[in-house]
Amino acid sequence: MARLTALAGGVAATLVLLALPAAAHEHPSGITDLVTPAVVRVEASSHVEITLLDHVGELLHVERSYDIPIGVGTGIVVNPEGAVVTLTRVVKTDNDVAVYAANKIYAEHHKVKIPLDYKRHKLKDPLLQHHLKECYPPKTSVSTCIINVTTNVTIFPNVSPADPKGLKADIVKVGATPDSPAVLIPSGRVVGSVGMPTAPLADKVPDQQGSPTNVAGFTDRPGVNVKETVEIAHLGKGGGGGQDTGRQFSDPEKKVDEPAKLGALTDRGLRGAPVIGDKDGHVIGMLIGGGKDARMIGVREIVAALAKAGVAPRRGAIDAAFEAALTRYHTKYYTEAAPGFQRVLELYPGNVVAANLLKTSLQKRGGPEDAGSKQAVAPAPRSMPLWPFIVAAAVLFVAAAAGAFLLWRRRRTPEEKPDQPPPLVAAAAAAAVSSAPTSPPLPLDEGANQTVVVRRSQPFQVIPKQQQVLTEQDQPSVKYCTACGMRLGAAHRFCGYCGHPIET
Repeated sequence: MARLTALAGGVAATLVLLALPAAAHEHPSGITDLVTPAVVRVEASSHVEITLLDHVGELLHVERSYDIPIGVGTGIVVNPEGAVVTLTRVVKTDNDVAVYAANKIYAEHHKVKIPLDYKRHKLKDPLLQHHLKECYPPKTSVSTCIINVTTNVTIFPNVSPADPKGLKADIVKVGATPDSPAVLIPSGRVVGSVGMPTAPLADKVPDQQGSPTNVAGFTDRPGVNVKETVEIAHLGKGGGGGQDTGRQFSDPEKKVDEPAKLGALTDRGLRGAPVIGDKDGHVIGMLIGGGKDARMIGVREIVAALAKAGVAPRRGAIDAAFEAALTRYHTKYYTEAAPGFQRVLELYPGNVVAANLLKTSLQKRGGPEDAGSKQAVAPAPRSMPLWPFIVAAAVLFVAAAAGAFLLWRRRRTPEEKPDQPPPLVAAAAAAAVSSAPTSPPLPLDEGANQTVVVRRSQPFQVIPKQQQVLTEQDQPSVKYCTACGMRLGAAHRFCGYCGHPIET
């Protein structure tokens, strides 16, 4: 019984513990905090080292180096090692930076007017024009310029204090089109002892037209005065959002021109920003386009690019601790959320989002908005009094003790002996047997007991224990059958039991 009671209690406790996280794990609508810690600023540039071999006058070697911007945008960290997904146009350009460097070094050295762009120009001076033409790539045996181009990609994470140098990254894979995903991996240090926060990727893009989403990114390097920009948008009609055309945005109420609004943010630095689903806060796509036509490529294109680059998206220890604390925060359990955010900051000291939420949790802890404190001070619900159960338990205990005592007494009582004739009857029977003529004993069966107790159909007369003691003179004459020992009356001539004649 005790085992069954303990088992039932354990099952009940387990069900309660499982039911609480299941109810609390539902994230409220519009949450972006799961993704914003993993949003980074991406800046790419080409470092060009060029040496001009000047043969116009005296032979001179003119050395210059230029950092030519390629693109800026927003990226998403997809695993604790710091792998980032952004757009190809952010880290790769179709313009020939070597041509730009040649135009610039000639304009500076020879003091001629050449537009600083990526086009090949002609000069009026035939000699300078010949030397400029030989400076443009590709390199030949008669080239007048030696050019070395290196692409530099820098990731600026969302940390506090801001990292002015950022993290250097290598390009692992670029897409076939400018608006296809590109995969980067940090080439040096990674912030945090257990890696970086990551963004969860959704399974698919919502099919329903008008599904609410959020777009998050940076218009500049993260810092004290530059926070992440979050904008609400709605999916237009279409499928998952392929990389060729993308999926449009459209306001269901027609109050805002969402393609133009998001296009302006794209040009300001949100190119490649994550599009976050409103249901569970997971990334469903990336922002592409610009101008007055912003669109979205779907999460399937992101996953495919990661697979081609050999990078597996996954969550880490920071994300597990942060999501647990975030769940308590959004369900207004601020007292329980505060230690969770402190744990996140121990794992990743620069987490801006966790630091801000910790500050809010500490301010609201124990206050009127704290659901945990309300539960602690709430009066206990009225329940059935305990005294009926105590009385019932006492009655059962007494009954069990009484039963055990009676059973003990019964086991200790000696067994009853067989019925024996009264002492006087036994004495008379013994006298009759001794006076009777002896006869040879009957043969006994093998193994038989010589003492045989015969129970009579007619019971012996039992003399009461307390009776008056008579003298020999007052005692009447009593006769017994000499054959069976039965008591005889005064007028009996034959024994009424065995029929033996009575001697007078």
